[in-house]
Amino acid sequence: MNDIKFANKIRQALNEGAQVDSRISERLRAAREQALAARRISTSTKREPALAWARSTTVGVIGGFGGFGGFSLRVVLPTLLLIAGLISIYSWQQEQRAADAEELDAQLLTDDLPIDAYLDRGFEAWLKKVAAGNPSDSN
Repeated sequence: MNDIKFANKIRQALNEGAQVDSRISERLRAAREQALAARRISTSTKREPALAWARSTTVGVIGGFGGFGGFSLRVVLPTLLLIAGLISIYSWQQEQRAADAEELDAQLLTDDLPIDAYLDRGFEAWLKKVAAGNPSDSN
């Protein structure tokens, strides 16, 4: 019988109000006190986390900037990372816009039509007529 089943049977018997001999009752009390003492010892000797030195603001290396207006590395570092991320996104977008403009310029320069044709108002009107399906009125 495993320990959990045995403990559940004891708990159930105690909950039902079973009469327990005083000698057994004393042994149960002593076992309970011994378990609680062991629990207190295990929690008091618990080891420090691996990065506990980083949390201390007085001794820790990452704790903070002493006398720097109360700013700590926990506030400054994420702010700097956010600013660096925003700058990198902005520069990437600028590069994308420049690449799009270069592509458009390359398409205009390699097209069969001269650039002045795109600037002519009459050419624009002719394109609208062609797109509407009425090319016979072009001259």
